[in-house]
Amino acid sequence: MNYRKFGKTGLKLSEIGYGAWGIGGAMWRGATDRESLKALNLAIDRGLNFIDTALAYGQGHSEQIVGQVVRQRSEEIFVATKVPPKNQIWPARGPLEQSFPYEYIIDCAEQSLGNLKLDTIDLLQLHVWNPDWLNEEGWFEALAKLREQGKVRFFGVSVNDHQPESVIELVKSGRISSIQVIFNIFDQSPADELLPLCLKEDVGVIVRVPFDEGSLTGNITPETTFAKKDWRNHYFKEDRKEQVWERIKKLEPLLGDEAASLPELALRYCLSPEAVTTVIPGMRSSRHVDSNCRVSGKPALSAELLEQIKKHRWVRNFYPVV
Repeated sequence: MNYRKFGKTGLKLSEIGYGAWGIGGAMWRGATDRESLKALNLAIDRGLNFIDTALAYGQGHSEQIVGQVVRQRSEEIFVATKVPPKNQIWPARGPLEQSFPYEYIIDCAEQSLGNLKLDTIDLLQLHVWNPDWLNEEGWFEALAKLREQGKVRFFGVSVNDHQPESVIELVKSGRISSIQVIFNIFDQSPADELLPLCLKEDVGVIVRVPFDEGSLTGNITPETTFAKKDWRNHYFKEDRKEQVWERIKKLEPLLGDEAASLPELALRYCLSPEAVTTVIPGMRSSRHVDSNCRVSGKPALSAELLEQIKKHRWVRNFYPVV
């Protein structure tokens, strides 16, 4: 496993991190707690040292599983979690007081610490962001207070779906240590401005959704079905499975000596910008852990292949607006 500098924090994070949304259950189906614990432990065995969870993932269940594993391991594992918006509006809308009032941020951090059963959260992130909040002090004062108390080491922001431009001024402000953003072969927009800016400002970058919720693994076909309560029934509703399948078939000719499979190509594309610290695929099985962790340490994709990948950019938003 290779490790990369995480902005100005002084931390070195594994290139492949662990996205822990799926192991919270609730909106996903298929993983049992036993399988999740096995996958998390195997990932750490493979050198992974960064886990990203959230209070909203299974109403704290993901945090509980992550904490159980981290407390039992001797390795230094860095844990990130997130404060959900109080008004439960995704992506962020409305005034700061409706989403992240001061006391609410403090209370959520305490809940997360209780779920994790850890003394300190390495990285606490706001789960959504509205650029109108930049010059308000409440959110920053709450996070700064938690840091002063030793309950949080660093703080950052998880960028709204497909809205990398929304945190440009925030990154410039110097108030956060990191951003978490959707970046993949289809959504290449962070590479336009946000990633170069983060590199310049020395802000850590966590890449989420490297597989576009599964489509970029090549496993979502027009015939794919999901469990009744799996949220991907919405993400891939109507003719969307056909849409992604047509685009996946056009990507397959890019496979070869540089990348043997679509998941490998997808992850190595996400790791190609220097600004990116870590990529956090969801890994609910040991098989996924093995294949994803093996990607770390491979040579950078060639400039020629990266240029070909640019042609597969796809501007769209399949996420529901709550």
